[in-house]
Amino acid sequence: MLALFGFVSLVALVAFHTLIAGVATRFFRLRLNTSWGSVVYTLVLTPMLLLLSMLVFTGVLNVGAGVNLGSPTLVVALLVALPLVLGAAIDYLYVPSPDDVELPDTS
Repeated sequence: MLALFGFVSLVALVAFHTLIAGVATRFFRLRLNTSWGSVVYTLVLTPMLLLLSMLVFTGVLNVGAGVNLGSPTLVVALLVALPLVLGAAIDYLYVPSPDDVELPDTS
C-alpha cells in the first residue's frame, strides 16, 4: 500500500513539475522581448527551479516513499528533464504565441 501511495505521489509530482515548467516557459516568453532570451532562460532557470522543488518534495516531504527507481540519475531525469521537455512542448506547441493573442484596449 505504501508503494502504491508512493507511485501515485511521484506521478502527481511529475504532473506538478510539468505545470511549473509550462508556466515558467510561458512567463519567459511573455516577459522577454528577444527571440532567444526565453529559450535560454527556460533551459537555465527552469531546471534550477525544478531541482529545488524536487529536493524539497522528495527530501523534506518524503514524496515517492517506497518507490525505488534504481539510480539518482533516473530520479533527476524523471522529475526534472521530463517535466521540462513536456512543459516547454505544451507551451510552444499547444498554447498560442504571445504575438498572436490580441489584448483588449484598456484606454
